[in-house]
This record gives sequence, structure tokens and C-alpha cells, in this order.
Amino acid sequence: MKRLWKWLRNIFIILILLILGLLTYAYFRIQIDEPILEDRSAFNLERHATDDSAWTCQGDWLREDASGLYEMHISGSPLELGVKHGLLAKELIAYQEDAFVAEIKNKIPSDFYLGFLKYFIGWFNRDMTDYVPRENQLEIYGVSQYTDEQYDFIAPKYQRILNYHGAHDIGHALQNMNLVACTAFGVWDSMSADGQLMIGRNFDFYVGDQFAEKKIVAFVEPNKGYRFMFITWGGLTGVVSGMNDAGLSITLNSAKSDIPTAAYTPVSIVARQILQHCSTIDEAFAKAKTFKTFVSESFYIGSAKDRKAAIIEKSPDTLALYTTSKNHLSLTNHFQSEVFKNDLLNIENIAESASMYRLQRVEELLAYQDSFGVADFARLLRDQKGLHNADIGFCNEKAINQLIAHHSIIFKPESQQVWVSTHPFQLGEYICYDLNKVWSGQADYKTNLHIDSLKIDADPFLFTKAFEETQMYRKGAKAIQKASSNGEEIEPYFIEKFLQSNPKFFHVYKVVGDYYASKGMKEKAISTYEKAFLCEFPRIIDKTDIEESIAKLKEK
Repeated sequence: MKRLWKWLRNIFIILILLILGLLTYAYFRIQIDEPILEDRSAFNLERHATDDSAWTCQGDWLREDASGLYEMHISGSPLELGVKHGLLAKELIAYQEDAFVAEIKNKIPSDFYLGFLKYFIGWFNRDMTDYVPRENQLEIYGVSQYTDEQYDFIAPKYQRILNYHGAHDIGHALQNMNLVACTAFGVWDSMSADGQLMIGRNFDFYVGDQFAEKKIVAFVEPNKGYRFMFITWGGLTGVVSGMNDAGLSITLNSAKSDIPTAAYTPVSIVARQILQHCSTIDEAFAKAKTFKTFVSESFYIGSAKDRKAAIIEKSPDTLALYTTSKNHLSLTNHFQSEVFKNDLLNIENIAESASMYRLQRVEELLAYQDSFGVADFARLLRDQKGLHNADIGFCNEKAINQLIAHHSIIFKPESQQVWVSTHPFQLGEYICYDLNKVWSGQADYKTNLHIDSLKIDADPFLFTKAFEETQMYRKGAKAIQKASSNGEEIEPYFIEKFLQSNPKFFHVYKVVGDYYASKGMKEKAISTYEKAFLCEFPRIIDKTDIEESIAKLKEK
């Protein structure tokens, strides 16, 4: 017996040493090396507060506009761009990370799974620096040095901010949680009121309401490449929507992806490279070829030089350029080129998601009139109806405006004008920026960069009872879902008010049906679920989920 215990003890010790060895290997294996710096003088820069509620740094600046948008101008080498971004916007970076981490904890409340996710992402992204250009690494490193130390438990500063640049990719590839369901379209020649190329897009990237509240309109003058503007948030140096001074614009639209096996270049970094270094569609396509990505993405390219738009469709192993002989081009969340015509994943995406329906709605609205101006584009970007103007409920993914947009934007590349939406979503005013004024060399934090006469008024919907009901729906859904999970009670009058807040949307019936099911109220749950079948389901899975819930209840 003593020999057995000794043998078991030795086995136990060996197992412990093996586990410790594996953990040590994993820890050092997932550590991402910081870029080697030849010159650290950029870190001697300081920021200064002004009497105008702005911050300045060596001629660059950050200020909050009266519209609620933050405006930031930075210039210099890659490291200087990052340092200035970090210095000027460090409070916004902290705010954004607070919002991001809070939403992740809200979606994944288990500390165990959060810990697993942390190490999984660290392992998954361990070789990312091999695929991120050095100039982008240097800029991200500069930003990272001004992040909040309270999140160092997640990962070291540089590794953490670098990983955040891949959050968009990992989110829509691994979980297909539909955090990203964007719409873009453009017109030119006879379909444009003045003949100029015009592009509009909704960036429907939702990571909680707080995440979208403090948007930055960034104006960047790098020491190499084109000057450009883009819409961002504190800490993000990659691009999701932007335009350069050569008149090239770019926006991202996700497509369905297989579960990736390794991280490559984040798509926002690919877009940044195109925006900073390309001036035509052909140049953008050639640049996209040089990168390997780990998710499928469409890059909507507008070009003043080409006087038209095109779409670069990129999967982890295939690349295509989609163009049209028409004078308009629309994009949602699937590929349209012949190259991907027989791609099984794309076919499945078209059949099961809301993407094709939304594309058809865009095309339907574009067919309603002969030509479009900027105000017309804003109206399209704010549209909440389904095909043939059907009422499909608020926040339906089949709508162009799902009331989740981080931002909405309209580009006129030939005139260097851009309209940016203000809070909330795309319902507030669209503010018009004159980039010629920005690039004149005379703009500073005291300069009004807007063309006030060209702003687009807020959507009248914002001031209606219907908008109040959408807010009730959003808050009510969270409250009832929490009650279902925690065994809490919800007053019947609150449930009835919630159902009335968005009666054309299937989700209200799913949320209440789930609540009744959690309480063991079988018949009430089934009758509530069944009301959802009178609604327009966004995706096939939304319908099958309810069908399966009903079937399980009937089996009991």
C-alpha cells in the first residue's frame, strides 16, 4: 500500500509539473514582442489644455464639437501618430475600453469563460505581428502606452490594443453574433444630382450603447502616404470608414466566415493601408492582394479618379473585384461576384441571413427616383421599412436602419466633402466637413471645419413617440432577459407594455416567451412564441430557435 501511495504521489507531482510547464510555455508563447524602437523621442511630447476645452500637442489637437463629435488632428511618423493619439485622447481611450470590457462581461458573465476567452484570444493572436506592417505596429504601440493600467490583467498594453484591432474579425468569425451587419451604396453620373460620385454607409457595429457615444472624426497627416480622415474611437488606428485627399474612400462590410484557425491581418489594418497608400480602385485591389486575412470581408471602394465605386471581396483564400456597368452599386453582407457565385459558405449566407433582403431594399429605394442628392442619401440610410415599405418592426436586421449604428457617413470624394452622423445612431444631424479646409494647413482647434449651411437636419423620427417606444423595447428586453436568467419576477403590466413597444418585431415575443418558459408557464410561453410567426424574421435561425423552443415545451 505504501508503495502504491508513493507511486500515485510521484504521478501527481509529474502531472503538476507537466501542467505548470504547459502553462509556462503557453504564457511565454502568447506574449507578443513589442516593436524595437530606434528613436523614443516621441515620448517626450506633452499635451496642453486650452481655454477652449481642447487639448493640443505640437500643433495637433483634440476637441469636442458642439455636435457631440470629437475632432482630432494628428501628424508625423507612425510612432508620433500613435503617441499623439494616445496623449490627446487618453480619456476617450479609457472610456472606450471601459465600455468594451463592460459589454463583454455583460455578454459573458462567467469569470471562468472570460478567463478562457482571454487565453484563447491571446493564443489565437500570438503570431499577429507577423502580419501587421511595422508602421501600424509602431502607431499601435504609441497609442498603447497611454491606456489604463487597470486592464493590464487582460494583457500587457501593446498586446491588448493590438488584439482589440482584431476584435471585429474574431467577433463575426467565431460567433457569428451579427454584431456587424452593415449597408453601403453609391451613385455616380446620371444617378447623382450633380453628377459626382457619392457614397453612403451605415456601420452597424453594436457593442452596447455606451461604446457608440464618443465618436472621433480623425484627420491624419502621415509623413508617408496620403492624408486622410476616418471615423474611429479611442484607441483604434485601423479604419472602418474613411476617405483620403486623393479622393479614395473605403468602408468595411463583413461576410460570413468559417471558423478561423489562426490570426492574420485584421481587416481594419488592411483598410488603413489602402486608405493611406492608394488613390485608385486598381491600386486598392493590388494592395489588398498583399495581405492575408482570417475572415471574409468586403471593402467598398469609391474613387474620385475613377469616378465610380467597386467592391473588393476578400476571403481567407480568395480575392475578387466586383464592378458594375451601371451607375450605382450596393453592398450588404454577402459576396456578389462570379468568383464567389458557387462558394457554399456565401450561398448559405445569402439563404439564411438578412443580407439579400436588405440589399433588395436598397435597390428598391434607389429605383424610386432618377437621381439623388445628399439629403436623399440620408433618408435612405435612415430607412426602417422592409420591402414594399412593409412594417417589419424596429431594430430588424433586414432594415437598412436597425437603430444600432455606431456611425453613418456620406462621402463626396470629388469635392472632398463628408457628412458624419451625430448621436444617436444615424438619427441626429449629419455634420458636413470640408476636407479642403482641413488640408489647407491653416486649420487648428479654433477653426470651424463644418459647412454649416450643408448640414442635414435630424430625423423627425427622433422626436416621436415611436422613438420612445424603441427605447422602451431595448431597455425592456434587457430587463426581462435578466429576469429569465436570474429567476426574478416581472410585473404583468411591464410585460404588456414591452409587447406593445415593438409589436411587429419577432424578438418581443421570443423574449417574453423565454420568460414564461423559465417560469414553467408552458401554455403562455407557447401562445406567446406563436405570435412571432406573424412577423418578418431577420434570419432563418431566429425562426428555427422559436420552433425548437415550442417543440421542447410540447414534449414536456
